[in-house]
Amino acid sequence: MISFTMSISQSTMTTAYPILMKQFGIDAAAVQWVTSGFMVAMTLVMPLSPWLLDNLHLKKLLNLIVAVFLVGTAIAMVTPNFLGVIVGRLLEGVAVGALFPTYQAVIMENTNKEDRGIAMGAVGLVMSSALAVGPIVSGIVLQFGTWRLLFAFFFVVLLGLILFMQKQIQNTHQLNKRDFDFLSAFLLIGFAGILYTVSILPAKGWSWTLIVTLIVSLLLLVIFVIRQLKMDNPFLDLRVFEHRGYLPAMLLTGMSYSGLITATVIMPLYFQKVFLLAPIWSGLLMIPGAVFLSFLNPKAGRLLGQIGLRPLVYIGSSMMLLGYLFLAVFGTKFLLLAILGAMMLEGGNAFIMMPAVTAASNALPKHLISHGTAIITTMRQLIGALSILLAGLLIGFFHQEHSYGSALNLTAAWFVLVPLTGYFLASRIKSKK
Repeated sequence: MISFTMSISQSTMTTAYPILMKQFGIDAAAVQWVTSGFMVAMTLVMPLSPWLLDNLHLKKLLNLIVAVFLVGTAIAMVTPNFLGVIVGRLLEGVAVGALFPTYQAVIMENTNKEDRGIAMGAVGLVMSSALAVGPIVSGIVLQFGTWRLLFAFFFVVLLGLILFMQKQIQNTHQLNKRDFDFLSAFLLIGFAGILYTVSILPAKGWSWTLIVTLIVSLLLLVIFVIRQLKMDNPFLDLRVFEHRGYLPAMLLTGMSYSGLITATVIMPLYFQKVFLLAPIWSGLLMIPGAVFLSFLNPKAGRLLGQIGLRPLVYIGSSMMLLGYLFLAVFGTKFLLLAILGAMMLEGGNAFIMMPAVTAASNALPKHLISHGTAIITTMRQLIGALSILLAGLLIGFFHQEHSYGSALNLTAAWFVLVPLTGYFLASRIKSKK
């Protein structure tokens, strides 16, 4: 429940953009930092999770993560200016970035290989459903209260949960204390720099500042990789890529996340720009996809142990393919078919993302699971951010010569390439037999 509550915070604020712009007198580029800053902070912290797990008892680590989130939420809730909202969201992003890979790694380490599919099906239910539920929660809360009430809601719920769960948190991860590698941690800024560039590009466009930021970020990551490969006890162990099956499974998690996050971005545009629905209805119409995803996640987890990853990827990719085609052909004509397209996109994610995470972890020895999970969650965020960027660029490009609805349809048509990539990656996976 703690993970679910904090996961929802990723996608709640987009609905509040117009309200924040009006209250603080800021433009669209500035308000975008409410989400962009959160994602940058989250991605920066994710690679640190193996060190945190190895050096802090799980109970202490979880309490620290929740405390950081609560402090950030409180700052955003009471701040008199927009800078306070950004600071609060940055702290929330730090907490969520530490939590995601940590709790996935702990679940993997404490579950037998035969049962990991079911366990990660539950994890997928938490993460994927929370991302889809975020706009729904914010739409309902904002219909009856201010944006401050949205932060107050998360503060009260999370505080109650962490107090209630204290006796149930057990220190199951074996500590392996080592010195903190400050240079490696500094070089990880490269991840944040890339994500910053990707997040800010749609609003600002290319500039020399962004170009230099991107080049420096890539250079920092190259140095980081070289350093990790030369270290006996690396900060983030890149030897996970030596294990067969890890790389395609990692790419599949990013591919499926692309479909999920694209649905949460373009569907509100269909509902509000094409069908002219109010924001609250835009949020409520995301419920069918979220429910469908929640229904399929545990079932996909059980099927992983029965038929293997490759057939699941074929099923999920086919559902995503149908979802994009439904939107491309019928997205602006029939509301029900647009909703069905979103359901297929989100449902397809259930058959790919968490089963692929499970398969990637199964390919690793136990001591590398936390490193493998940290890499997967970080790359998933980068691929998701690139997907949002690409969707925004395509919509803007097509809107120059077409109506907004047609631009959305054409964007969905181009995103058919994503599930086609899934078919290719599936062919690289060893069959269960």
